[in-house]
Amino acid sequence: MKRFCAAITQVFLVLFTVQSQFCYGFYLPGLAPVSYCEQATDLCKSQIDIFVNRLDSVESVIPFEYEKFDFCTTGHKSSPTENLGQVVFGERIRPSPYNISFNHPEKCKNLCQKVYKDSDKDGSKHLKFLLDGIKTNYQHHWIIDNMPVTWCYDVEANEGNSKYCSPGFPVGCYVTAKKVPKDACVINPAYNEPDTYYLFNHVDITITYHLIEDESQQNAARLLSAKLEPRSLKHEKPGDCDENLKPMAIPGSFKDVSINYTYSVKYEGNPGVKWASRWDYILDSMPHTNIQWFSIMNSLVIVLFLSGMVAMIMLRTLHKDIARYNQIDSAEDAQEEFGWKLVHGDVFRPPRRGMLLSVLLGTGTQIFFMVFITLVFACLGFLSPANRGALMTCVLVVFVCLGTPAGYIAARMYKTFGGERWKSNVLMTCFFIPGIVFADFFVLNLVLWGEGSSAAIPFTTLLALLGLWFGVSTPLIFLGAYLGFKKRPIEFPVRTNQIPRQIPEQSFYTKPLPGIVMGGVLPFGCIFIQLFFILNSIWSHQMYYMFGFLFLVFVILIITCSEATILLCYFHLCAEDYHWWWRSFLTSGFTAIYFFIYCIHYFVSKLTIEGVASTVLYFGYTAIMVILFFLFCGAIGFFSCFWFVIKIYGVVKVD
Repeated sequence: MKRFCAAITQVFLVLFTVQSQFCYGFYLPGLAPVSYCEQATDLCKSQIDIFVNRLDSVESVIPFEYEKFDFCTTGHKSSPTENLGQVVFGERIRPSPYNISFNHPEKCKNLCQKVYKDSDKDGSKHLKFLLDGIKTNYQHHWIIDNMPVTWCYDVEANEGNSKYCSPGFPVGCYVTAKKVPKDACVINPAYNEPDTYYLFNHVDITITYHLIEDESQQNAARLLSAKLEPRSLKHEKPGDCDENLKPMAIPGSFKDVSINYTYSVKYEGNPGVKWASRWDYILDSMPHTNIQWFSIMNSLVIVLFLSGMVAMIMLRTLHKDIARYNQIDSAEDAQEEFGWKLVHGDVFRPPRRGMLLSVLLGTGTQIFFMVFITLVFACLGFLSPANRGALMTCVLVVFVCLGTPAGYIAARMYKTFGGERWKSNVLMTCFFIPGIVFADFFVLNLVLWGEGSSAAIPFTTLLALLGLWFGVSTPLIFLGAYLGFKKRPIEFPVRTNQIPRQIPEQSFYTKPLPGIVMGGVLPFGCIFIQLFFILNSIWSHQMYYMFGFLFLVFVILIITCSEATILLCYFHLCAEDYHWWWRSFLTSGFTAIYFFIYCIHYFVSKLTIEGVASTVLYFGYTAIMVILFFLFCGAIGFFSCFWFVIKIYGVVKVD
């Protein structure tokens, strides 16, 4: 119950938190610098806390808590409170038994000993789970002073060898029966025994700091980085961590195993780096900046091409059409005309299934503003990787608070379509798309519960999410629907005929399906490179921080979806096909289908995910992203085309 109350309280106070961040000069709660000194005082602390997070793997979607692997634990320290975003993402931050104090080096300090006997069923079960984690390359994630503890190693690059700093390090590594070293086993030639697991039971931690130039805090320092080197050592006696020791090798056919966990700590001063720049060494080691610029340039070329096409239609073809139509005086000349003016009496005929279309437009508008507001906060630095869980918390809170625009758009469009079942419209806006997403999410959560994963959402957090849905989002949608139904329907510039006009035989390219399929190609071409980095951050556990690039791609996506939809809409109207309502929504929405195909390609070619549960989780979460992206793009295409059609028919003289 305490977790439920805490989750609800955090959600309802997040807006106050954001306001406070502006008031205090972009101060982010929990991100203020902490001073350390050798002897604790009121202004600085001596104890450096090491926290451990969940363990994850690129070969599995299922993360597990630290205690699940039977590492050394501590039971007397309290865990830090996780926010809603951290709980939903499956982060479980716990205190560790590592006891270190500032500027007090440690040399091969013993942490604990674990003994596994073949006769002990529980012990054998724990060891088997640990070895399975080594085989699937599960990674530790430690935190010191709100900074990830990094493992830096050399990687091959185009310019030669460079160093990559990973915010995680492996539990161990495995050598196959054919003596093929997997993953981290390639770093040491001593890891060469066939069908053998090598456990990294010793870590060398290097903490970098700089002294504070403040008279009130003499000899105080701030931490800049925490790096470590994992090693596998079979200790012969306590306190012996010599590099010449044999590795801690566990054969595949294990029996009795004894494991000693040890650690060493050293400190290095670095006056040349400021505390505010301490994340730079991690971000600079990611060699993707040039590719990001290539992505932006590729997208801009597509935008310029589309803009040129649309400008040519607007300034030349469309302008000539309007001038010619307005010069027609006689009825005989009007009968000889052809093109988009001939369908003026049918172009605003209400679409079939207007209820469903209005609901999708309302939810799509809600998603659009959610993405826009979240990206603005991210670009301002409020949702940086240092502020853990803030991104997901912001997404959830902003989405439920935008129920009013969703209800308003759905009600206003439904009334414009001539609909009268306003109760059904409101209820569908409240529960149709959110219900589908929640049902998918709940089923995936059951899979995680069955696997014993840390990513399984606790029952109290599910109640908190339901409270947000029914207690915040639903009333706001009702409010928006009330305001929308009070408004008059949108007035169209031309009247609709009573008898529908017959649509002439269409060529292959002006038929609905080919146009819809072609319409999603160009918007997807603008974003597919950026999608690679987003999918990497989700499934390969890499850090995503280039929100400025993402915002540019967001703007480019809006432009391309709008222009591609307007272009195809004009061609179809010229072919005297006036069924543009659903087609405009599906044309840009089809970008989500290409997104789904790319996710399948990414799963097959980039990931090494194994197991039925992980595959189900991957495609289940992908389905949620595809649905939201479909509504997002569809709403952009519809409203841009809606504006275009009203504009062109508003400037034509119609008797």
